[in-house]
Amino acid sequence: MCGRYSFWKSCKRLKEEFSLSVPSEFLPEIHPRYNIAPGTDIPAIRQLPEKRRELALLQWGLIPSWAKDKKTGYRLINARAESVATKPAFRSAFRYRRCLIPASGFYEWQKLEGGKQPWFITLEDADLFAFAGLWECWEGQEGEVVESCTIITTDSNDLVRPLHDRMPVIIERLRYGDWLSRESGPDALKTLLCPLPAEKMKARPVSLLVNNPGNESPECCKPMR
Repeated sequence: MCGRYSFWKSCKRLKEEFSLSVPSEFLPEIHPRYNIAPGTDIPAIRQLPEKRRELALLQWGLIPSWAKDKKTGYRLINARAESVATKPAFRSAFRYRRCLIPASGFYEWQKLEGGKQPWFITLEDADLFAFAGLWECWEGQEGEVVESCTIITTDSNDLVRPLHDRMPVIIERLRYGDWLSRESGPDALKTLLCPLPAEKMKARPVSLLVNNPGNESPECCKPMR
């Protein structure tokens, strides 16, 4: 699964990486975050008509449009790649509302005899990449509107497997357009939902500070001393 991650790049860097069409002054304010937990608003890239891309802040934990209660989102922080095209909670979003979720790295916990050791996992040659995500718009009976998202997961590669049997789907830069395009069919999309090769990633043990989602300092992802 993916239940905690970090992101610390500027709006300017996001605009460059994801070819955003909105002027920088109109982008939402983004602050560095080193210990992002479900239930909070996170940055996401989605495609508008005419292939324009925007940066939006979405609640992490997808609320299906038909859900009676927005608390449903707490259970849907991840979507399994194997069933995302058919599961009622995700199939419409998979077809029409895909997004990219920028990240600098993510955390997993290794089970040890004395407890759990957190590890920080990122790319070998970059500290900005994107998870495959889905988004939805939910409206409550009282008129409340919540836009939310989920992160798609797949089987772990050889690097992550000793820590967890699932990992987030990472979309490589050259495939951003394929993932966001409404012209991409289900079969083409499924080819993107595979583990990134282990040789393109690296991992390091980090401080137990990350165990508390209230800790948001850079120390969370620094190598353990």
